Amino acid sequence: MNHTSYFSTLKNDIPASIVVFFVALPLCLGIALASGAPLFAGLISGIIGGVVVGALSGSKIGVSGPAAGLAAIVLVAISDLGSYENFLVAVVLGGAIQIVFGILKAGVIGYYFPSSVIKGMLTGIGIIIFLKQIPHFFGYDSDPEGDLAFQQIDGANTFSEILMTLDHISLGSTIIALIGLGIILLWDNVLTHKGRFFKIIQGPLVAVIVGILYVIITSKGAALSIKSNHLVSVPIPDSFDSFIGQFSFPNFSMITDSGIWITAFTIALVASLETLLCVEATDKLDPEKNMTPTNRELLAQGTGNILSGLVGGLPITQVIVRSSANIQSGGRSKLSAIIHGFLLLISVILIPRLLNLIPLSVLASILLVVGYKLAKPSLFKSMYSLGWKQFVPFIVTVVGIIFTDLLVGISFGLLVGIIVVLYKSYQNSHFLHREEAENGIDKVKMTLAEEVTFFNKGAILRELNSLNDNSFLELDIRKTRYLDHDIVEILDDFVKKYPDHNIHLKLISERGIIENPNSLIDFFKLAPKKS
Repeated sequence: MNHTSYFSTLKNDIPASIVVFFVALPLCLGIALASGAPLFAGLISGIIGGVVVGALSGSKIGVSGPAAGLAAIVLVAISDLGSYENFLVAVVLGGAIQIVFGILKAGVIGYYFPSSVIKGMLTGIGIIIFLKQIPHFFGYDSDPEGDLAFQQIDGANTFSEILMTLDHISLGSTIIALIGLGIILLWDNVLTHKGRFFKIIQGPLVAVIVGILYVIITSKGAALSIKSNHLVSVPIPDSFDSFIGQFSFPNFSMITDSGIWITAFTIALVASLETLLCVEATDKLDPEKNMTPTNRELLAQGTGNILSGLVGGLPITQVIVRSSANIQSGGRSKLSAIIHGFLLLISVILIPRLLNLIPLSVLASILLVVGYKLAKPSLFKSMYSLGWKQFVPFIVTVVGIIFTDLLVGISFGLLVGIIVVLYKSYQNSHFLHREEAENGIDKVKMTLAEEVTFFNKGAILRELNSLNDNSFLELDIRKTRYLDHDIVEILDDFVKKYPDHNIHLKLISERGIIENPNSLIDFFKLAPKKS
C-alpha cells in the first residue's frame, strides 16, 4: 500500500466521504426497512461495507453497503427461514461462497458485459434515483429510501407514487428541499470555481446543516415544521447495554438446513453479479480510468458478508448509488469509502439524536443531483449517434431497469446485446461478389470469414440457394481459421446437388484449388488450420 499517495488525496477524499455518508445513511436505513430487517442491521452493513470491504477491495472509488437489489430476497428469506438469526447463517455462508468464487477467478464474468448495457445500467439507475426521490423531495415518505424496484413495497409503483405525492405535499419538507437543492446547484456551478474553501466544504454538507437548523428553528411552528416521520430515524440506545443489544448473531444450529444453503447460494450469486456490474460501471465513470481487479473484489465482498452476517448485518455488495456519489464529489482513493464507514460508526454511537434532525427531503435533493448526473440527456444523444447496434441494447436496459429492477433490466439488455451480436455474425459470415454474366453464366465469388459457426448457417444457405442454374461459384476459405461442422454439412449437401443445376464450383484453400469436388466431408476432416 502506498501510504504517501493515499494521504496526498485526503483533501479530495474527506469531502467526498462526507457526501457519501449523507447518501448512505438513509439508504442503509431504508434498505433495512424494505428488507424486513432491524434498522440497525442496515447501519452495520454500511459500516462494514465502508471500513472492511473498502480496505480489502482493489477499487479506488467503489463504495459498498447493503444493496437494494437484495431487499426482496432478504424479505422472503427471513420469513421462510423462520427468524432473522437463521437468515444470518445464510449471509455468512454466502460470503464464504463468494470467497470460493474469487479463488476460482469467477470475477472474469464482469468483463463480458457489453459497454452499451453497462452505460444503460448507469443511466437507468440514474433515472430511477431521480424518480424515486421526487416523493421524498416533497415530503411523501411512504416508500422507504433504497427501494429501487418499479413495484414498491408500499403497494404503489414508481409513477403512481409520484402522482400520489400531489395529495401529500409537506410544505416544510418542500421548502427546505428547494433551499437544499439551490445550495447544491449554487455550490456545483458557481462557488467551487471561486476558491479552494468551496471545494473542501461540499454543497451537500452545507445543505444538511441548513436542514438541521431549519428543523430546530421551525420545531414550534405548526405550518412550516417538519414532522418526525419525515426525518432520518436512526435507532437511539438508552445505554451501552442497549446499544450492544442491537446486534444479532447467527443461529448456527440451523447450518444443516437445506433452505439455509439455497438462500446462501442465492445471496452469493446475486451479490456477486451486482458487484461485478457495479465494478464495470464505476470503472467507466472513474475519471482516472483505473481497472478494478474483479477476483480481489469478490474476495473482499465475501469477507465483508461473513463479518456482516456474524454481527447481524445485511448482505453487502458494491453499490452504484454510493460509488457514483463518491466519484461526483471528487473521491480519489479507497480512503473515501473507508472514512465514510467510520463516519457512519462514529455518528451512530455519538450523535444519533442529531442525525435524527436531518430532513429526508434534503437528502432527496442530494440524490436528485446524483441521479441527474448519471442520466444526463446528452448521454442519450451520444449513444444514438453510435448507431442502432449500441443504442438498442442501451435503451432496452434503461427501460428494463425503470419498469422492473436492476438485474431484470440488465438481463433484457444483455439478451438484446447477444441478439445484435448474432445478427452481425449472421451478416458477416462471408463476403460476396457477383460479376456481370458472360455467355449466360453468372460468376460469384464467396469469401468466408475467419470464424464461421452455426450462427451463420442461414446467411450462407440463403446465398447458395440464390445461385442461378449455369453459374460459376468460387469459394475462398484461405482466411478461415475455424469452420463449424454445420457449415461443412451445408457445403457438402450443396456439392451433392450442384451437378443437377449445372453449377461449377472452384474451392480455394491453403492446401490448393479443387475443381468440382464430389464430397467435402473428407476434405474438411483436416480442417482449416488454426492460427
